[in-house]
Amino acid sequence: MNLFVKLIILLPVLFFTNVSNSEVRNIFIEKNKIITLSGNFIQGGLIKGKAFPNANIKFLDKNIFLDEKNRFVFGFGRDFENKAIISITYKKKLITKSLSIEKQNYKIQRIEGLPKRMVTPPESVYKRIISENKEIAKVRKLNSNVSFIFQNFVWPLKGIITGVFGSQRVLNGKPKRPHYGIDIAAKEGTEIIAPLDSIVRMAEKDLYYTGGTIMLDHGHGVTSVYSHLSKILVKVNENIKKGDIIGLVGSTGRSTGPHLDWRINWFEQRLDPSLLIKK
Repeated sequence: MNLFVKLIILLPVLFFTNVSNSEVRNIFIEKNKIITLSGNFIQGGLIKGKAFPNANIKFLDKNIFLDEKNRFVFGFGRDFENKAIISITYKKKLITKSLSIEKQNYKIQRIEGLPKRMVTPPESVYKRIISENKEIAKVRKLNSNVSFIFQNFVWPLKGIITGVFGSQRVLNGKPKRPHYGIDIAAKEGTEIIAPLDSIVRMAEKDLYYTGGTIMLDHGHGVTSVYSHLSKILVKVNENIKKGDIIGLVGSTGRSTGPHLDWRINWFEQRLDPSLLIKK
């Protein structure tokens, strides 16, 4: 039995372990002035908000973008603390609100049999990795004024879950960075769709770690990543619709078998994709 098959047998039961029900919280400013927050107040959660005209909102030292409908978003990364502070300025008055954030219980995932160069890259590829990471970071810094993020996410692929958000990775016995996405196993060549309307910001055929890689921009600082693709079917700056086919499942980059690694970020905050799917 090869490694890929072992992972499929052992891990699908982890799929729903981190899911938390969405909730709504209101911040009362004054009569008829309420800011509504809805989403998952948990590590990896995304919050969608509705403010009122002329409200200025700040979170994690970022000035939060409000669209023409006074909507906004922000998120909590994998290791976010148990308290978050949101600041609202209205009529020159500063109001701060403390939000309690639930902790997740993360799994440990051990993967053996990876090529040594993928666990500890040779020095000859350091420059390449640094260059690729810089390009990825540029996309994650985007704060586009499109509001696709207010659509409901759908799964980009149907398959067996072989890796969950936040799990601590131990590769060939060496502790590595946590896994920041969801791994979905499927046959090579299976179609992958856009989970909501997007602008393509990256379409690379061969990144060192992630192989064929697509990055989509959903607006308000939210981007998503699709890795290990065998084929890319979109181009940079292309506008695509929810449900459009963007690529095909593969096993490129650091991979033990054909699967999709799906990740979502709010700027530098790593989000749990499973929390964004309506049950």
